[in-house]
Amino acid sequence: MKSFLPSELETKHVYGMLSGSVGPRPIAFVSSVDGNGNPNLSPYSFFNVFSANPPILIFSPVRRVRDNSIKHTLENALETKEVVINVVNWDLVQQVSLSSTEYEQGVNEFEKSGLTMLESDLVKPPRVKESPVQYECKINDTIALGEEGGAGNLVIAEVVKIHIREDLLDEGLHIDQHKIDLVSRMGGNWYSRANQGMFEVEKPLQRKGIGVDQLPKAIRLSSILTGNDLGKLGNIEELPNPTKVQQFITEHDLGHFIEESSDKRIHLIAQEYIEKNELEKALNILLAKQ
Repeated sequence: MKSFLPSELETKHVYGMLSGSVGPRPIAFVSSVDGNGNPNLSPYSFFNVFSANPPILIFSPVRRVRDNSIKHTLENALETKEVVINVVNWDLVQQVSLSSTEYEQGVNEFEKSGLTMLESDLVKPPRVKESPVQYECKINDTIALGEEGGAGNLVIAEVVKIHIREDLLDEGLHIDQHKIDLVSRMGGNWYSRANQGMFEVEKPLQRKGIGVDQLPKAIRLSSILTGNDLGKLGNIEELPNPTKVQQFITEHDLGHFIEESSDKRIHLIAQEYIEKNELEKALNILLAKQ
């Protein structure tokens, strides 16, 4: 067994050891607004429930290690004292990951991730309509744990209203743990699906995806492609141009197939490529039908 003093390690290594060994961690998918009402949406896995009476949830936006800057969620929380904490399940995971892209201030991550803003009842930040459980919260306190990169900031949020998808509840108001299908974070690119086990999601932080909002309407509104499918496609850096699309179709002799196939069939085949993470092939097929 190797032993370490945190003071003798680089912060990134301490972070990696902590996040790689303390888990799986639940994910707070936090929606907030700034003083002008501009929405922000971002996931945090330094998160848990700490009290039921009063109902208290705490999450911690960590100062960025590379430049010691703070995240937009924390800025908004300090300014407006309100957030919504949305629960993450399997159906959302790719879009949640896409929302963690470090877009510029003022960019709406709801639009980039293809998720729907739903008006809250008691707080200003919108809820995520697709989330199975949404907690409207007032912030009681914010505690800075340090001033250097990697330092956390405890946001102590009191739940003032709870929204739960009706089909998840039984008559005794118990949540069906199989139906809710929760997802949690582990180290690196790894997540855990509560009822099935570990899986990997490529981090978007190494690049800036175009976002679901930049996909053609016929793709965004597909009756076949899921939110997770769209989240993967939204993480590409650019759409193939018409020349590349035509070159792909010609090289694979797909011209007659594209012409004769229905949109549904095309989207089903593209979905197979998406499941194999062959995103460029999926997009070439989808765009050839536009």
